[in-house]
Amino acid sequence: MAADAKPLGAQISHMLKDRGVDVIFGIPGVHNQELYRGIEEAGIRHVLARHEQGAGFMADGYARASGRPGVCYLITGPGLCNALTPLGQAYSDSASVLAIASCLDETSHYRGQLHQMLDQSGAAATVCDWSEMAATPEAAYGLVDRALAEFCSQRKRPKAISVPIQLLEGAALAAPSPMAKPHIPLCADHEVEAVVSLLAHADRPLFILGGGVADVGTAADLKDALPTLGAAVFMTYAADGVVDPDYGLNFGTYLGRPGSAEVIAQADLVIAVGTELAEVDLWRRDLGHTGTLVRVDIDPQVLSDIHRADVQIQGCGKDFLHRLAKCAEGGAQGWSPDDVSRRKVAWRTETDMERPGIAAICDVLRSALPDDAMIYSDMTQFSYVAKEVWPMTVPGHWHHPTGFGTLGYALPAAIGGAVARPGKTTVAIAGDYGFQYTVQELGTAVELGQPLPIIVWDNGKLKEIEDSMVNAQIAPNSVMAHNPDFCALAKAYGCDAVAPTTSADLVQAVQKAVSADKPTVIYLTADIQL
Repeated sequence: MAADAKPLGAQISHMLKDRGVDVIFGIPGVHNQELYRGIEEAGIRHVLARHEQGAGFMADGYARASGRPGVCYLITGPGLCNALTPLGQAYSDSASVLAIASCLDETSHYRGQLHQMLDQSGAAATVCDWSEMAATPEAAYGLVDRALAEFCSQRKRPKAISVPIQLLEGAALAAPSPMAKPHIPLCADHEVEAVVSLLAHADRPLFILGGGVADVGTAADLKDALPTLGAAVFMTYAADGVVDPDYGLNFGTYLGRPGSAEVIAQADLVIAVGTELAEVDLWRRDLGHTGTLVRVDIDPQVLSDIHRADVQIQGCGKDFLHRLAKCAEGGAQGWSPDDVSRRKVAWRTETDMERPGIAAICDVLRSALPDDAMIYSDMTQFSYVAKEVWPMTVPGHWHHPTGFGTLGYALPAAIGGAVARPGKTTVAIAGDYGFQYTVQELGTAVELGQPLPIIVWDNGKLKEIEDSMVNAQIAPNSVMAHNPDFCALAKAYGCDAVAPTTSADLVQAVQKAVSADKPTVIYLTADIQL
């Protein structure tokens, strides 16, 4: 072996460190152990998950919180398969997750090998932006650089790289020096000017803002621009906080309410920026617009979707809004703050009628947390209500498995988010059923000593499914499950645990949890007295 050569697995870890990766999530195994040879050498922190699904979600949570790629190391076959669910979630929600897995050297002739599967790269390709197998060290390095470059210059989507075991074990020279990173393409000046002209002639302009512009810089740009323009605004769940909750023409995150279509139909100009306007944003197929629709997005597929925008602009949504804000002048006066307020009250009432009692608990929980708390929620009725009624004041601080809709997301993703934001408040919100998908990751949170409040909402059943069955005139079937004593289970892992019975108890529990030296499970039921 040449003096400057190392096993490729070690070189990959050194390469990642040279390119700014300081944390890797994963589980070591015999097949991928060479990747671990270089972790400590390179000075990278490794977070040990209890399941590869947890490792993938941690990488996702880290990426969303830090703005940097979340990296996970996986073993051949079942390890990669276990991570397909979080990779699918990262694809749906535009998270920059890089999965690097070992793979078998040859599978077409030699059968019965440990962890063998028919097509490992093909399996990952079904949920990733791309999945490739590196046949040489140069290919491995090139694929890592390709992934990191695309995270900077395209819509963030997960990538998967499989590296044969013998290649990981073999000697390789160090990776080449890092390349200059490309940038997301910007909109042309004339495109921004065209929208400025449309705004000048609009009486009821309406912005629909998505997760692609959930940024503190964008929030600052919009603070003065929206009142100057007299523009109303809806936000998708992922964009919550990008517009001041106190802005009088802010319709909030009620875009999925059926009545929002009526409001959108009143707008003579709709400008949708950084959003797919997907089913999980609207909960209907049609947006409802009758006026001119402008779409701004980095993804050309979004621009040519079923909503058939009149004006299509490909480019960075955040830059577009920044430049638009500098040109804002003259104000439309077609929207009424009183009407906006009345509609929001009505929509909150609808939400509370559909899932009674949760909105009031959300209000208490929100009052107990600092404004910059970052929240990771799961697929549970508590979160469905909270995403509508909980106005965030900081953008990009509520993360939910919106597109793929995976159960078990909140806890491991919150662990990853807390790793990215040491010293700042991170919260997980899960339902009793979904929490059990990844409950084992409590062990990771305890090892890390994370002051992580974990809200477990227990309604004793799959309530959302039961309600759906009843509405479809189906006799509820298999919606009841035996639950453990969640507080005892949490303590068995070494967590703190508390079951508040009043709103005052809840506030005290949350405030204590955010300054603890370990995670705290806060067990809630509908019986809490407010």
